[in-house]
Amino acid sequence: MKNGFIIIIVANCCFFFNAFCQNKTVTFKSSDPAVELAFDRAKSMALSYKGNSNDPVGPWYEAALPTRSAFCMRDVSHQSIGAEILGLGKENKNMLSLFAKNISESKDWCSYWEINKYGKPAPEDYRNDKEFWYNLNSNFDVMFACWRLYLWTGDESYIKNPEFENFFEKSATKYINRWVLEADSLLTRPEFPNPATPFNIKDDFHRCRGLASYSEGIPGLKMGVDLVAAIYRGLLTYSSVLRQKGNLQKAEFFKKKAAKYQQQIEQIWWDNTTSSYNAIYTSNGKFSKDGGELFLLWFEALTDSDRTKKAIEHIISEKGNIESSSYLPFLLYKYGFGDKAYDYILYLTDPTTKRREYPEVSYGVIEGIIHGYMGIEPDATKKMVTTLYRGKNGTISEVDNLPILNTELFVKQESQKTTFHNNGSAPIQWRATFSGNHEVIFVNNKKITANHKKDDYGNSYTFIDIPVNSGQKINASCKQ
Repeated sequence: MKNGFIIIIVANCCFFFNAFCQNKTVTFKSSDPAVELAFDRAKSMALSYKGNSNDPVGPWYEAALPTRSAFCMRDVSHQSIGAEILGLGKENKNMLSLFAKNISESKDWCSYWEINKYGKPAPEDYRNDKEFWYNLNSNFDVMFACWRLYLWTGDESYIKNPEFENFFEKSATKYINRWVLEADSLLTRPEFPNPATPFNIKDDFHRCRGLASYSEGIPGLKMGVDLVAAIYRGLLTYSSVLRQKGNLQKAEFFKKKAAKYQQQIEQIWWDNTTSSYNAIYTSNGKFSKDGGELFLLWFEALTDSDRTKKAIEHIISEKGNIESSSYLPFLLYKYGFGDKAYDYILYLTDPTTKRREYPEVSYGVIEGIIHGYMGIEPDATKKMVTTLYRGKNGTISEVDNLPILNTELFVKQESQKTTFHNNGSAPIQWRATFSGNHEVIFVNNKKITANHKKDDYGNSYTFIDIPVNSGQKINASCKQ
């Protein structure tokens, strides 16, 4: 009896220990109290939008107007890395799978733009397969999100499961054909390529069934530069997926096809008179500016560093809506505008900021801090995590319980030193990166000759690649 009692105690202890481990979430600390508070506020708000896994739809989180208890393709695509950081991997997989599974010819190779917790297309955006709201960027945004999640998690199901393979293939071929989205048709395509019959232009589910942009409410909208960028990234993503699976010939075909859209952006959409990109083309044959320029950065569609810099300067010179602002912490860190990225993190988590409760905001801040400010960048194709601290000089910041590449990390950083602890079960390759030119990097106090590179803006970086086994803790520093 006594031994049995001991066994029960041990079993219960193991149960509670395992439950504790499963319930661990990412934590962030910093000697900069403002950014630490911003993270805590964003984490609390983001997790408040986690849905009930027992709902008919399965695991999910809010990614639309909160009152709808739903998630839409654009918002999930944007929120997914922040969600993964917060441990919402099951939610990501379920929601993106549902978008992929619901692509159909009857909807002209669209999916459901928005799905609610009941597992149904949200009635706010859907009446039937011929009458619904849909932004054409969304298929390509979901493709890019799946690829980014694969790079972050190492989960190959995002690129190999049949529902995703079918979604990628149909979006890259039949969807483009059905909606007249070939590169040479973008400015000559009909305004309403697949109209309901009879067509009622006053009915949003007719007029907005296939919007050629994320920008809405624009009379005569024929094409948005954000859609051009989305197609470019979608096709390039499909090329990367095919290459990862060894289909090199088909991968090269889609890579070349993607390049045609990028060329269009530089040749047709750039406005020399204002040194900025046009964003909208309307049925009267005129270009105009709009907030869609932001998606040139999101979809990594710019290759000219001078034009990229001008685009960013133009974007941050204007006051965008809260949804667009939520993209900026990560993007501005990525493109080297750290001071502005920091300002946006504080602005988006300030209790006085209007509409900061929109779900995209908190998830965007989480990615902005971990992926941007901390500079933690995974690449599943190389089983590698790169670190590059972008915090202010003199600050020390750390992240713990970070799920990434099938393992879990603790990373502590300051400007010239990083501690990297692999707390998970999978070995990993670490690229320790520091700003500036340094001849050596000290790895656990051992001097090792460093490698060097420059970014598109001429900034110099020093790095070294270090294998890190499960449980191993390593210090790297560019000064002893």
